[in-house]
Amino acid sequence: MKRYSQRLSNFAIAALLLAASCKKDEAKVYYSGGTAPVLTASASGSIALPVTDTTATAVTFNWTNPNYQFSDGISSMSVTYYLQFDTLQGFTNQNFPSPSIASGLSTAFTVAQLNALLTNGMLLDTGRLQTIYVRVESSVPPFTSGTAPVAPLYSNALSFKVKPYGPPPAVVPPKNDSLYIVGSAVADNWANPISAADVAGETFTRLSHTHYQLTTTLTGGQEYKLINVNGSWTDQWSVSAADTYPNGGPFVYNGGNCIAPTATGTYLIDVNFQTGKFTVTAH
Repeated sequence: MKRYSQRLSNFAIAALLLAASCKKDEAKVYYSGGTAPVLTASASGSIALPVTDTTATAVTFNWTNPNYQFSDGISSMSVTYYLQFDTLQGFTNQNFPSPSIASGLSTAFTVAQLNALLTNGMLLDTGRLQTIYVRVESSVPPFTSGTAPVAPLYSNALSFKVKPYGPPPAVVPPKNDSLYIVGSAVADNWANPISAADVAGETFTRLSHTHYQLTTTLTGGQEYKLINVNGSWTDQWSVSAADTYPNGGPFVYNGGNCIAPTATGTYLIDVNFQTGKFTVTAH
């Protein structure tokens, strides 16, 4: 038994020495460089965004391979690319979107896609000529999740003049730019037309053709709808499923009743037909 134990001990020591030797001889791979990609585009100086032809290709971007080099040769791993858009040449507005292109050396935008990125993503004003800057960032995906990408490289920046157009609203707005609230959650209950004594407190302020606000008292847990004409039920807006989103969310044309927050109080109701969302916040 003692002899067997000794042999086992000797075998364990030999295995450890072999493992140490292998670890010592293991080759480590180092990043040794790459070439910043060169960005080109099918458009020059300006990008046309015709609202009459939204499915047409607005612009195609192409860039060169950064040829990442590692100590064991050129990287065979996938390279990730991001197109970065900004209104500043220094690309300091980090909140702007950067569409990801998992592979490949080009990408194209239709008029509708680019206009959506400029208006809904970058929140640029519509109908006004503006300058944007575009560049591509390349990087090697991290070896482990949660770690930063390896060796980001940035291309040259291209500048373009653009004039975004207003995309169609997500929900059809009131025809006559008027909006009212009715229901058991407000002072005049479901009366329609609203009484003269209460109509002022149940009429929204028009901020734009697609944006309305009202500060009013809501009775906790009660219901309401929004209407276009005081005295008519023809056009109304509310949530798609009754008694959901007490603090706001998506809304639709002619849906179920909205429900007020649990606590009775004064609330600011913000209704945005462009995005199709509303919010209800304590005021």
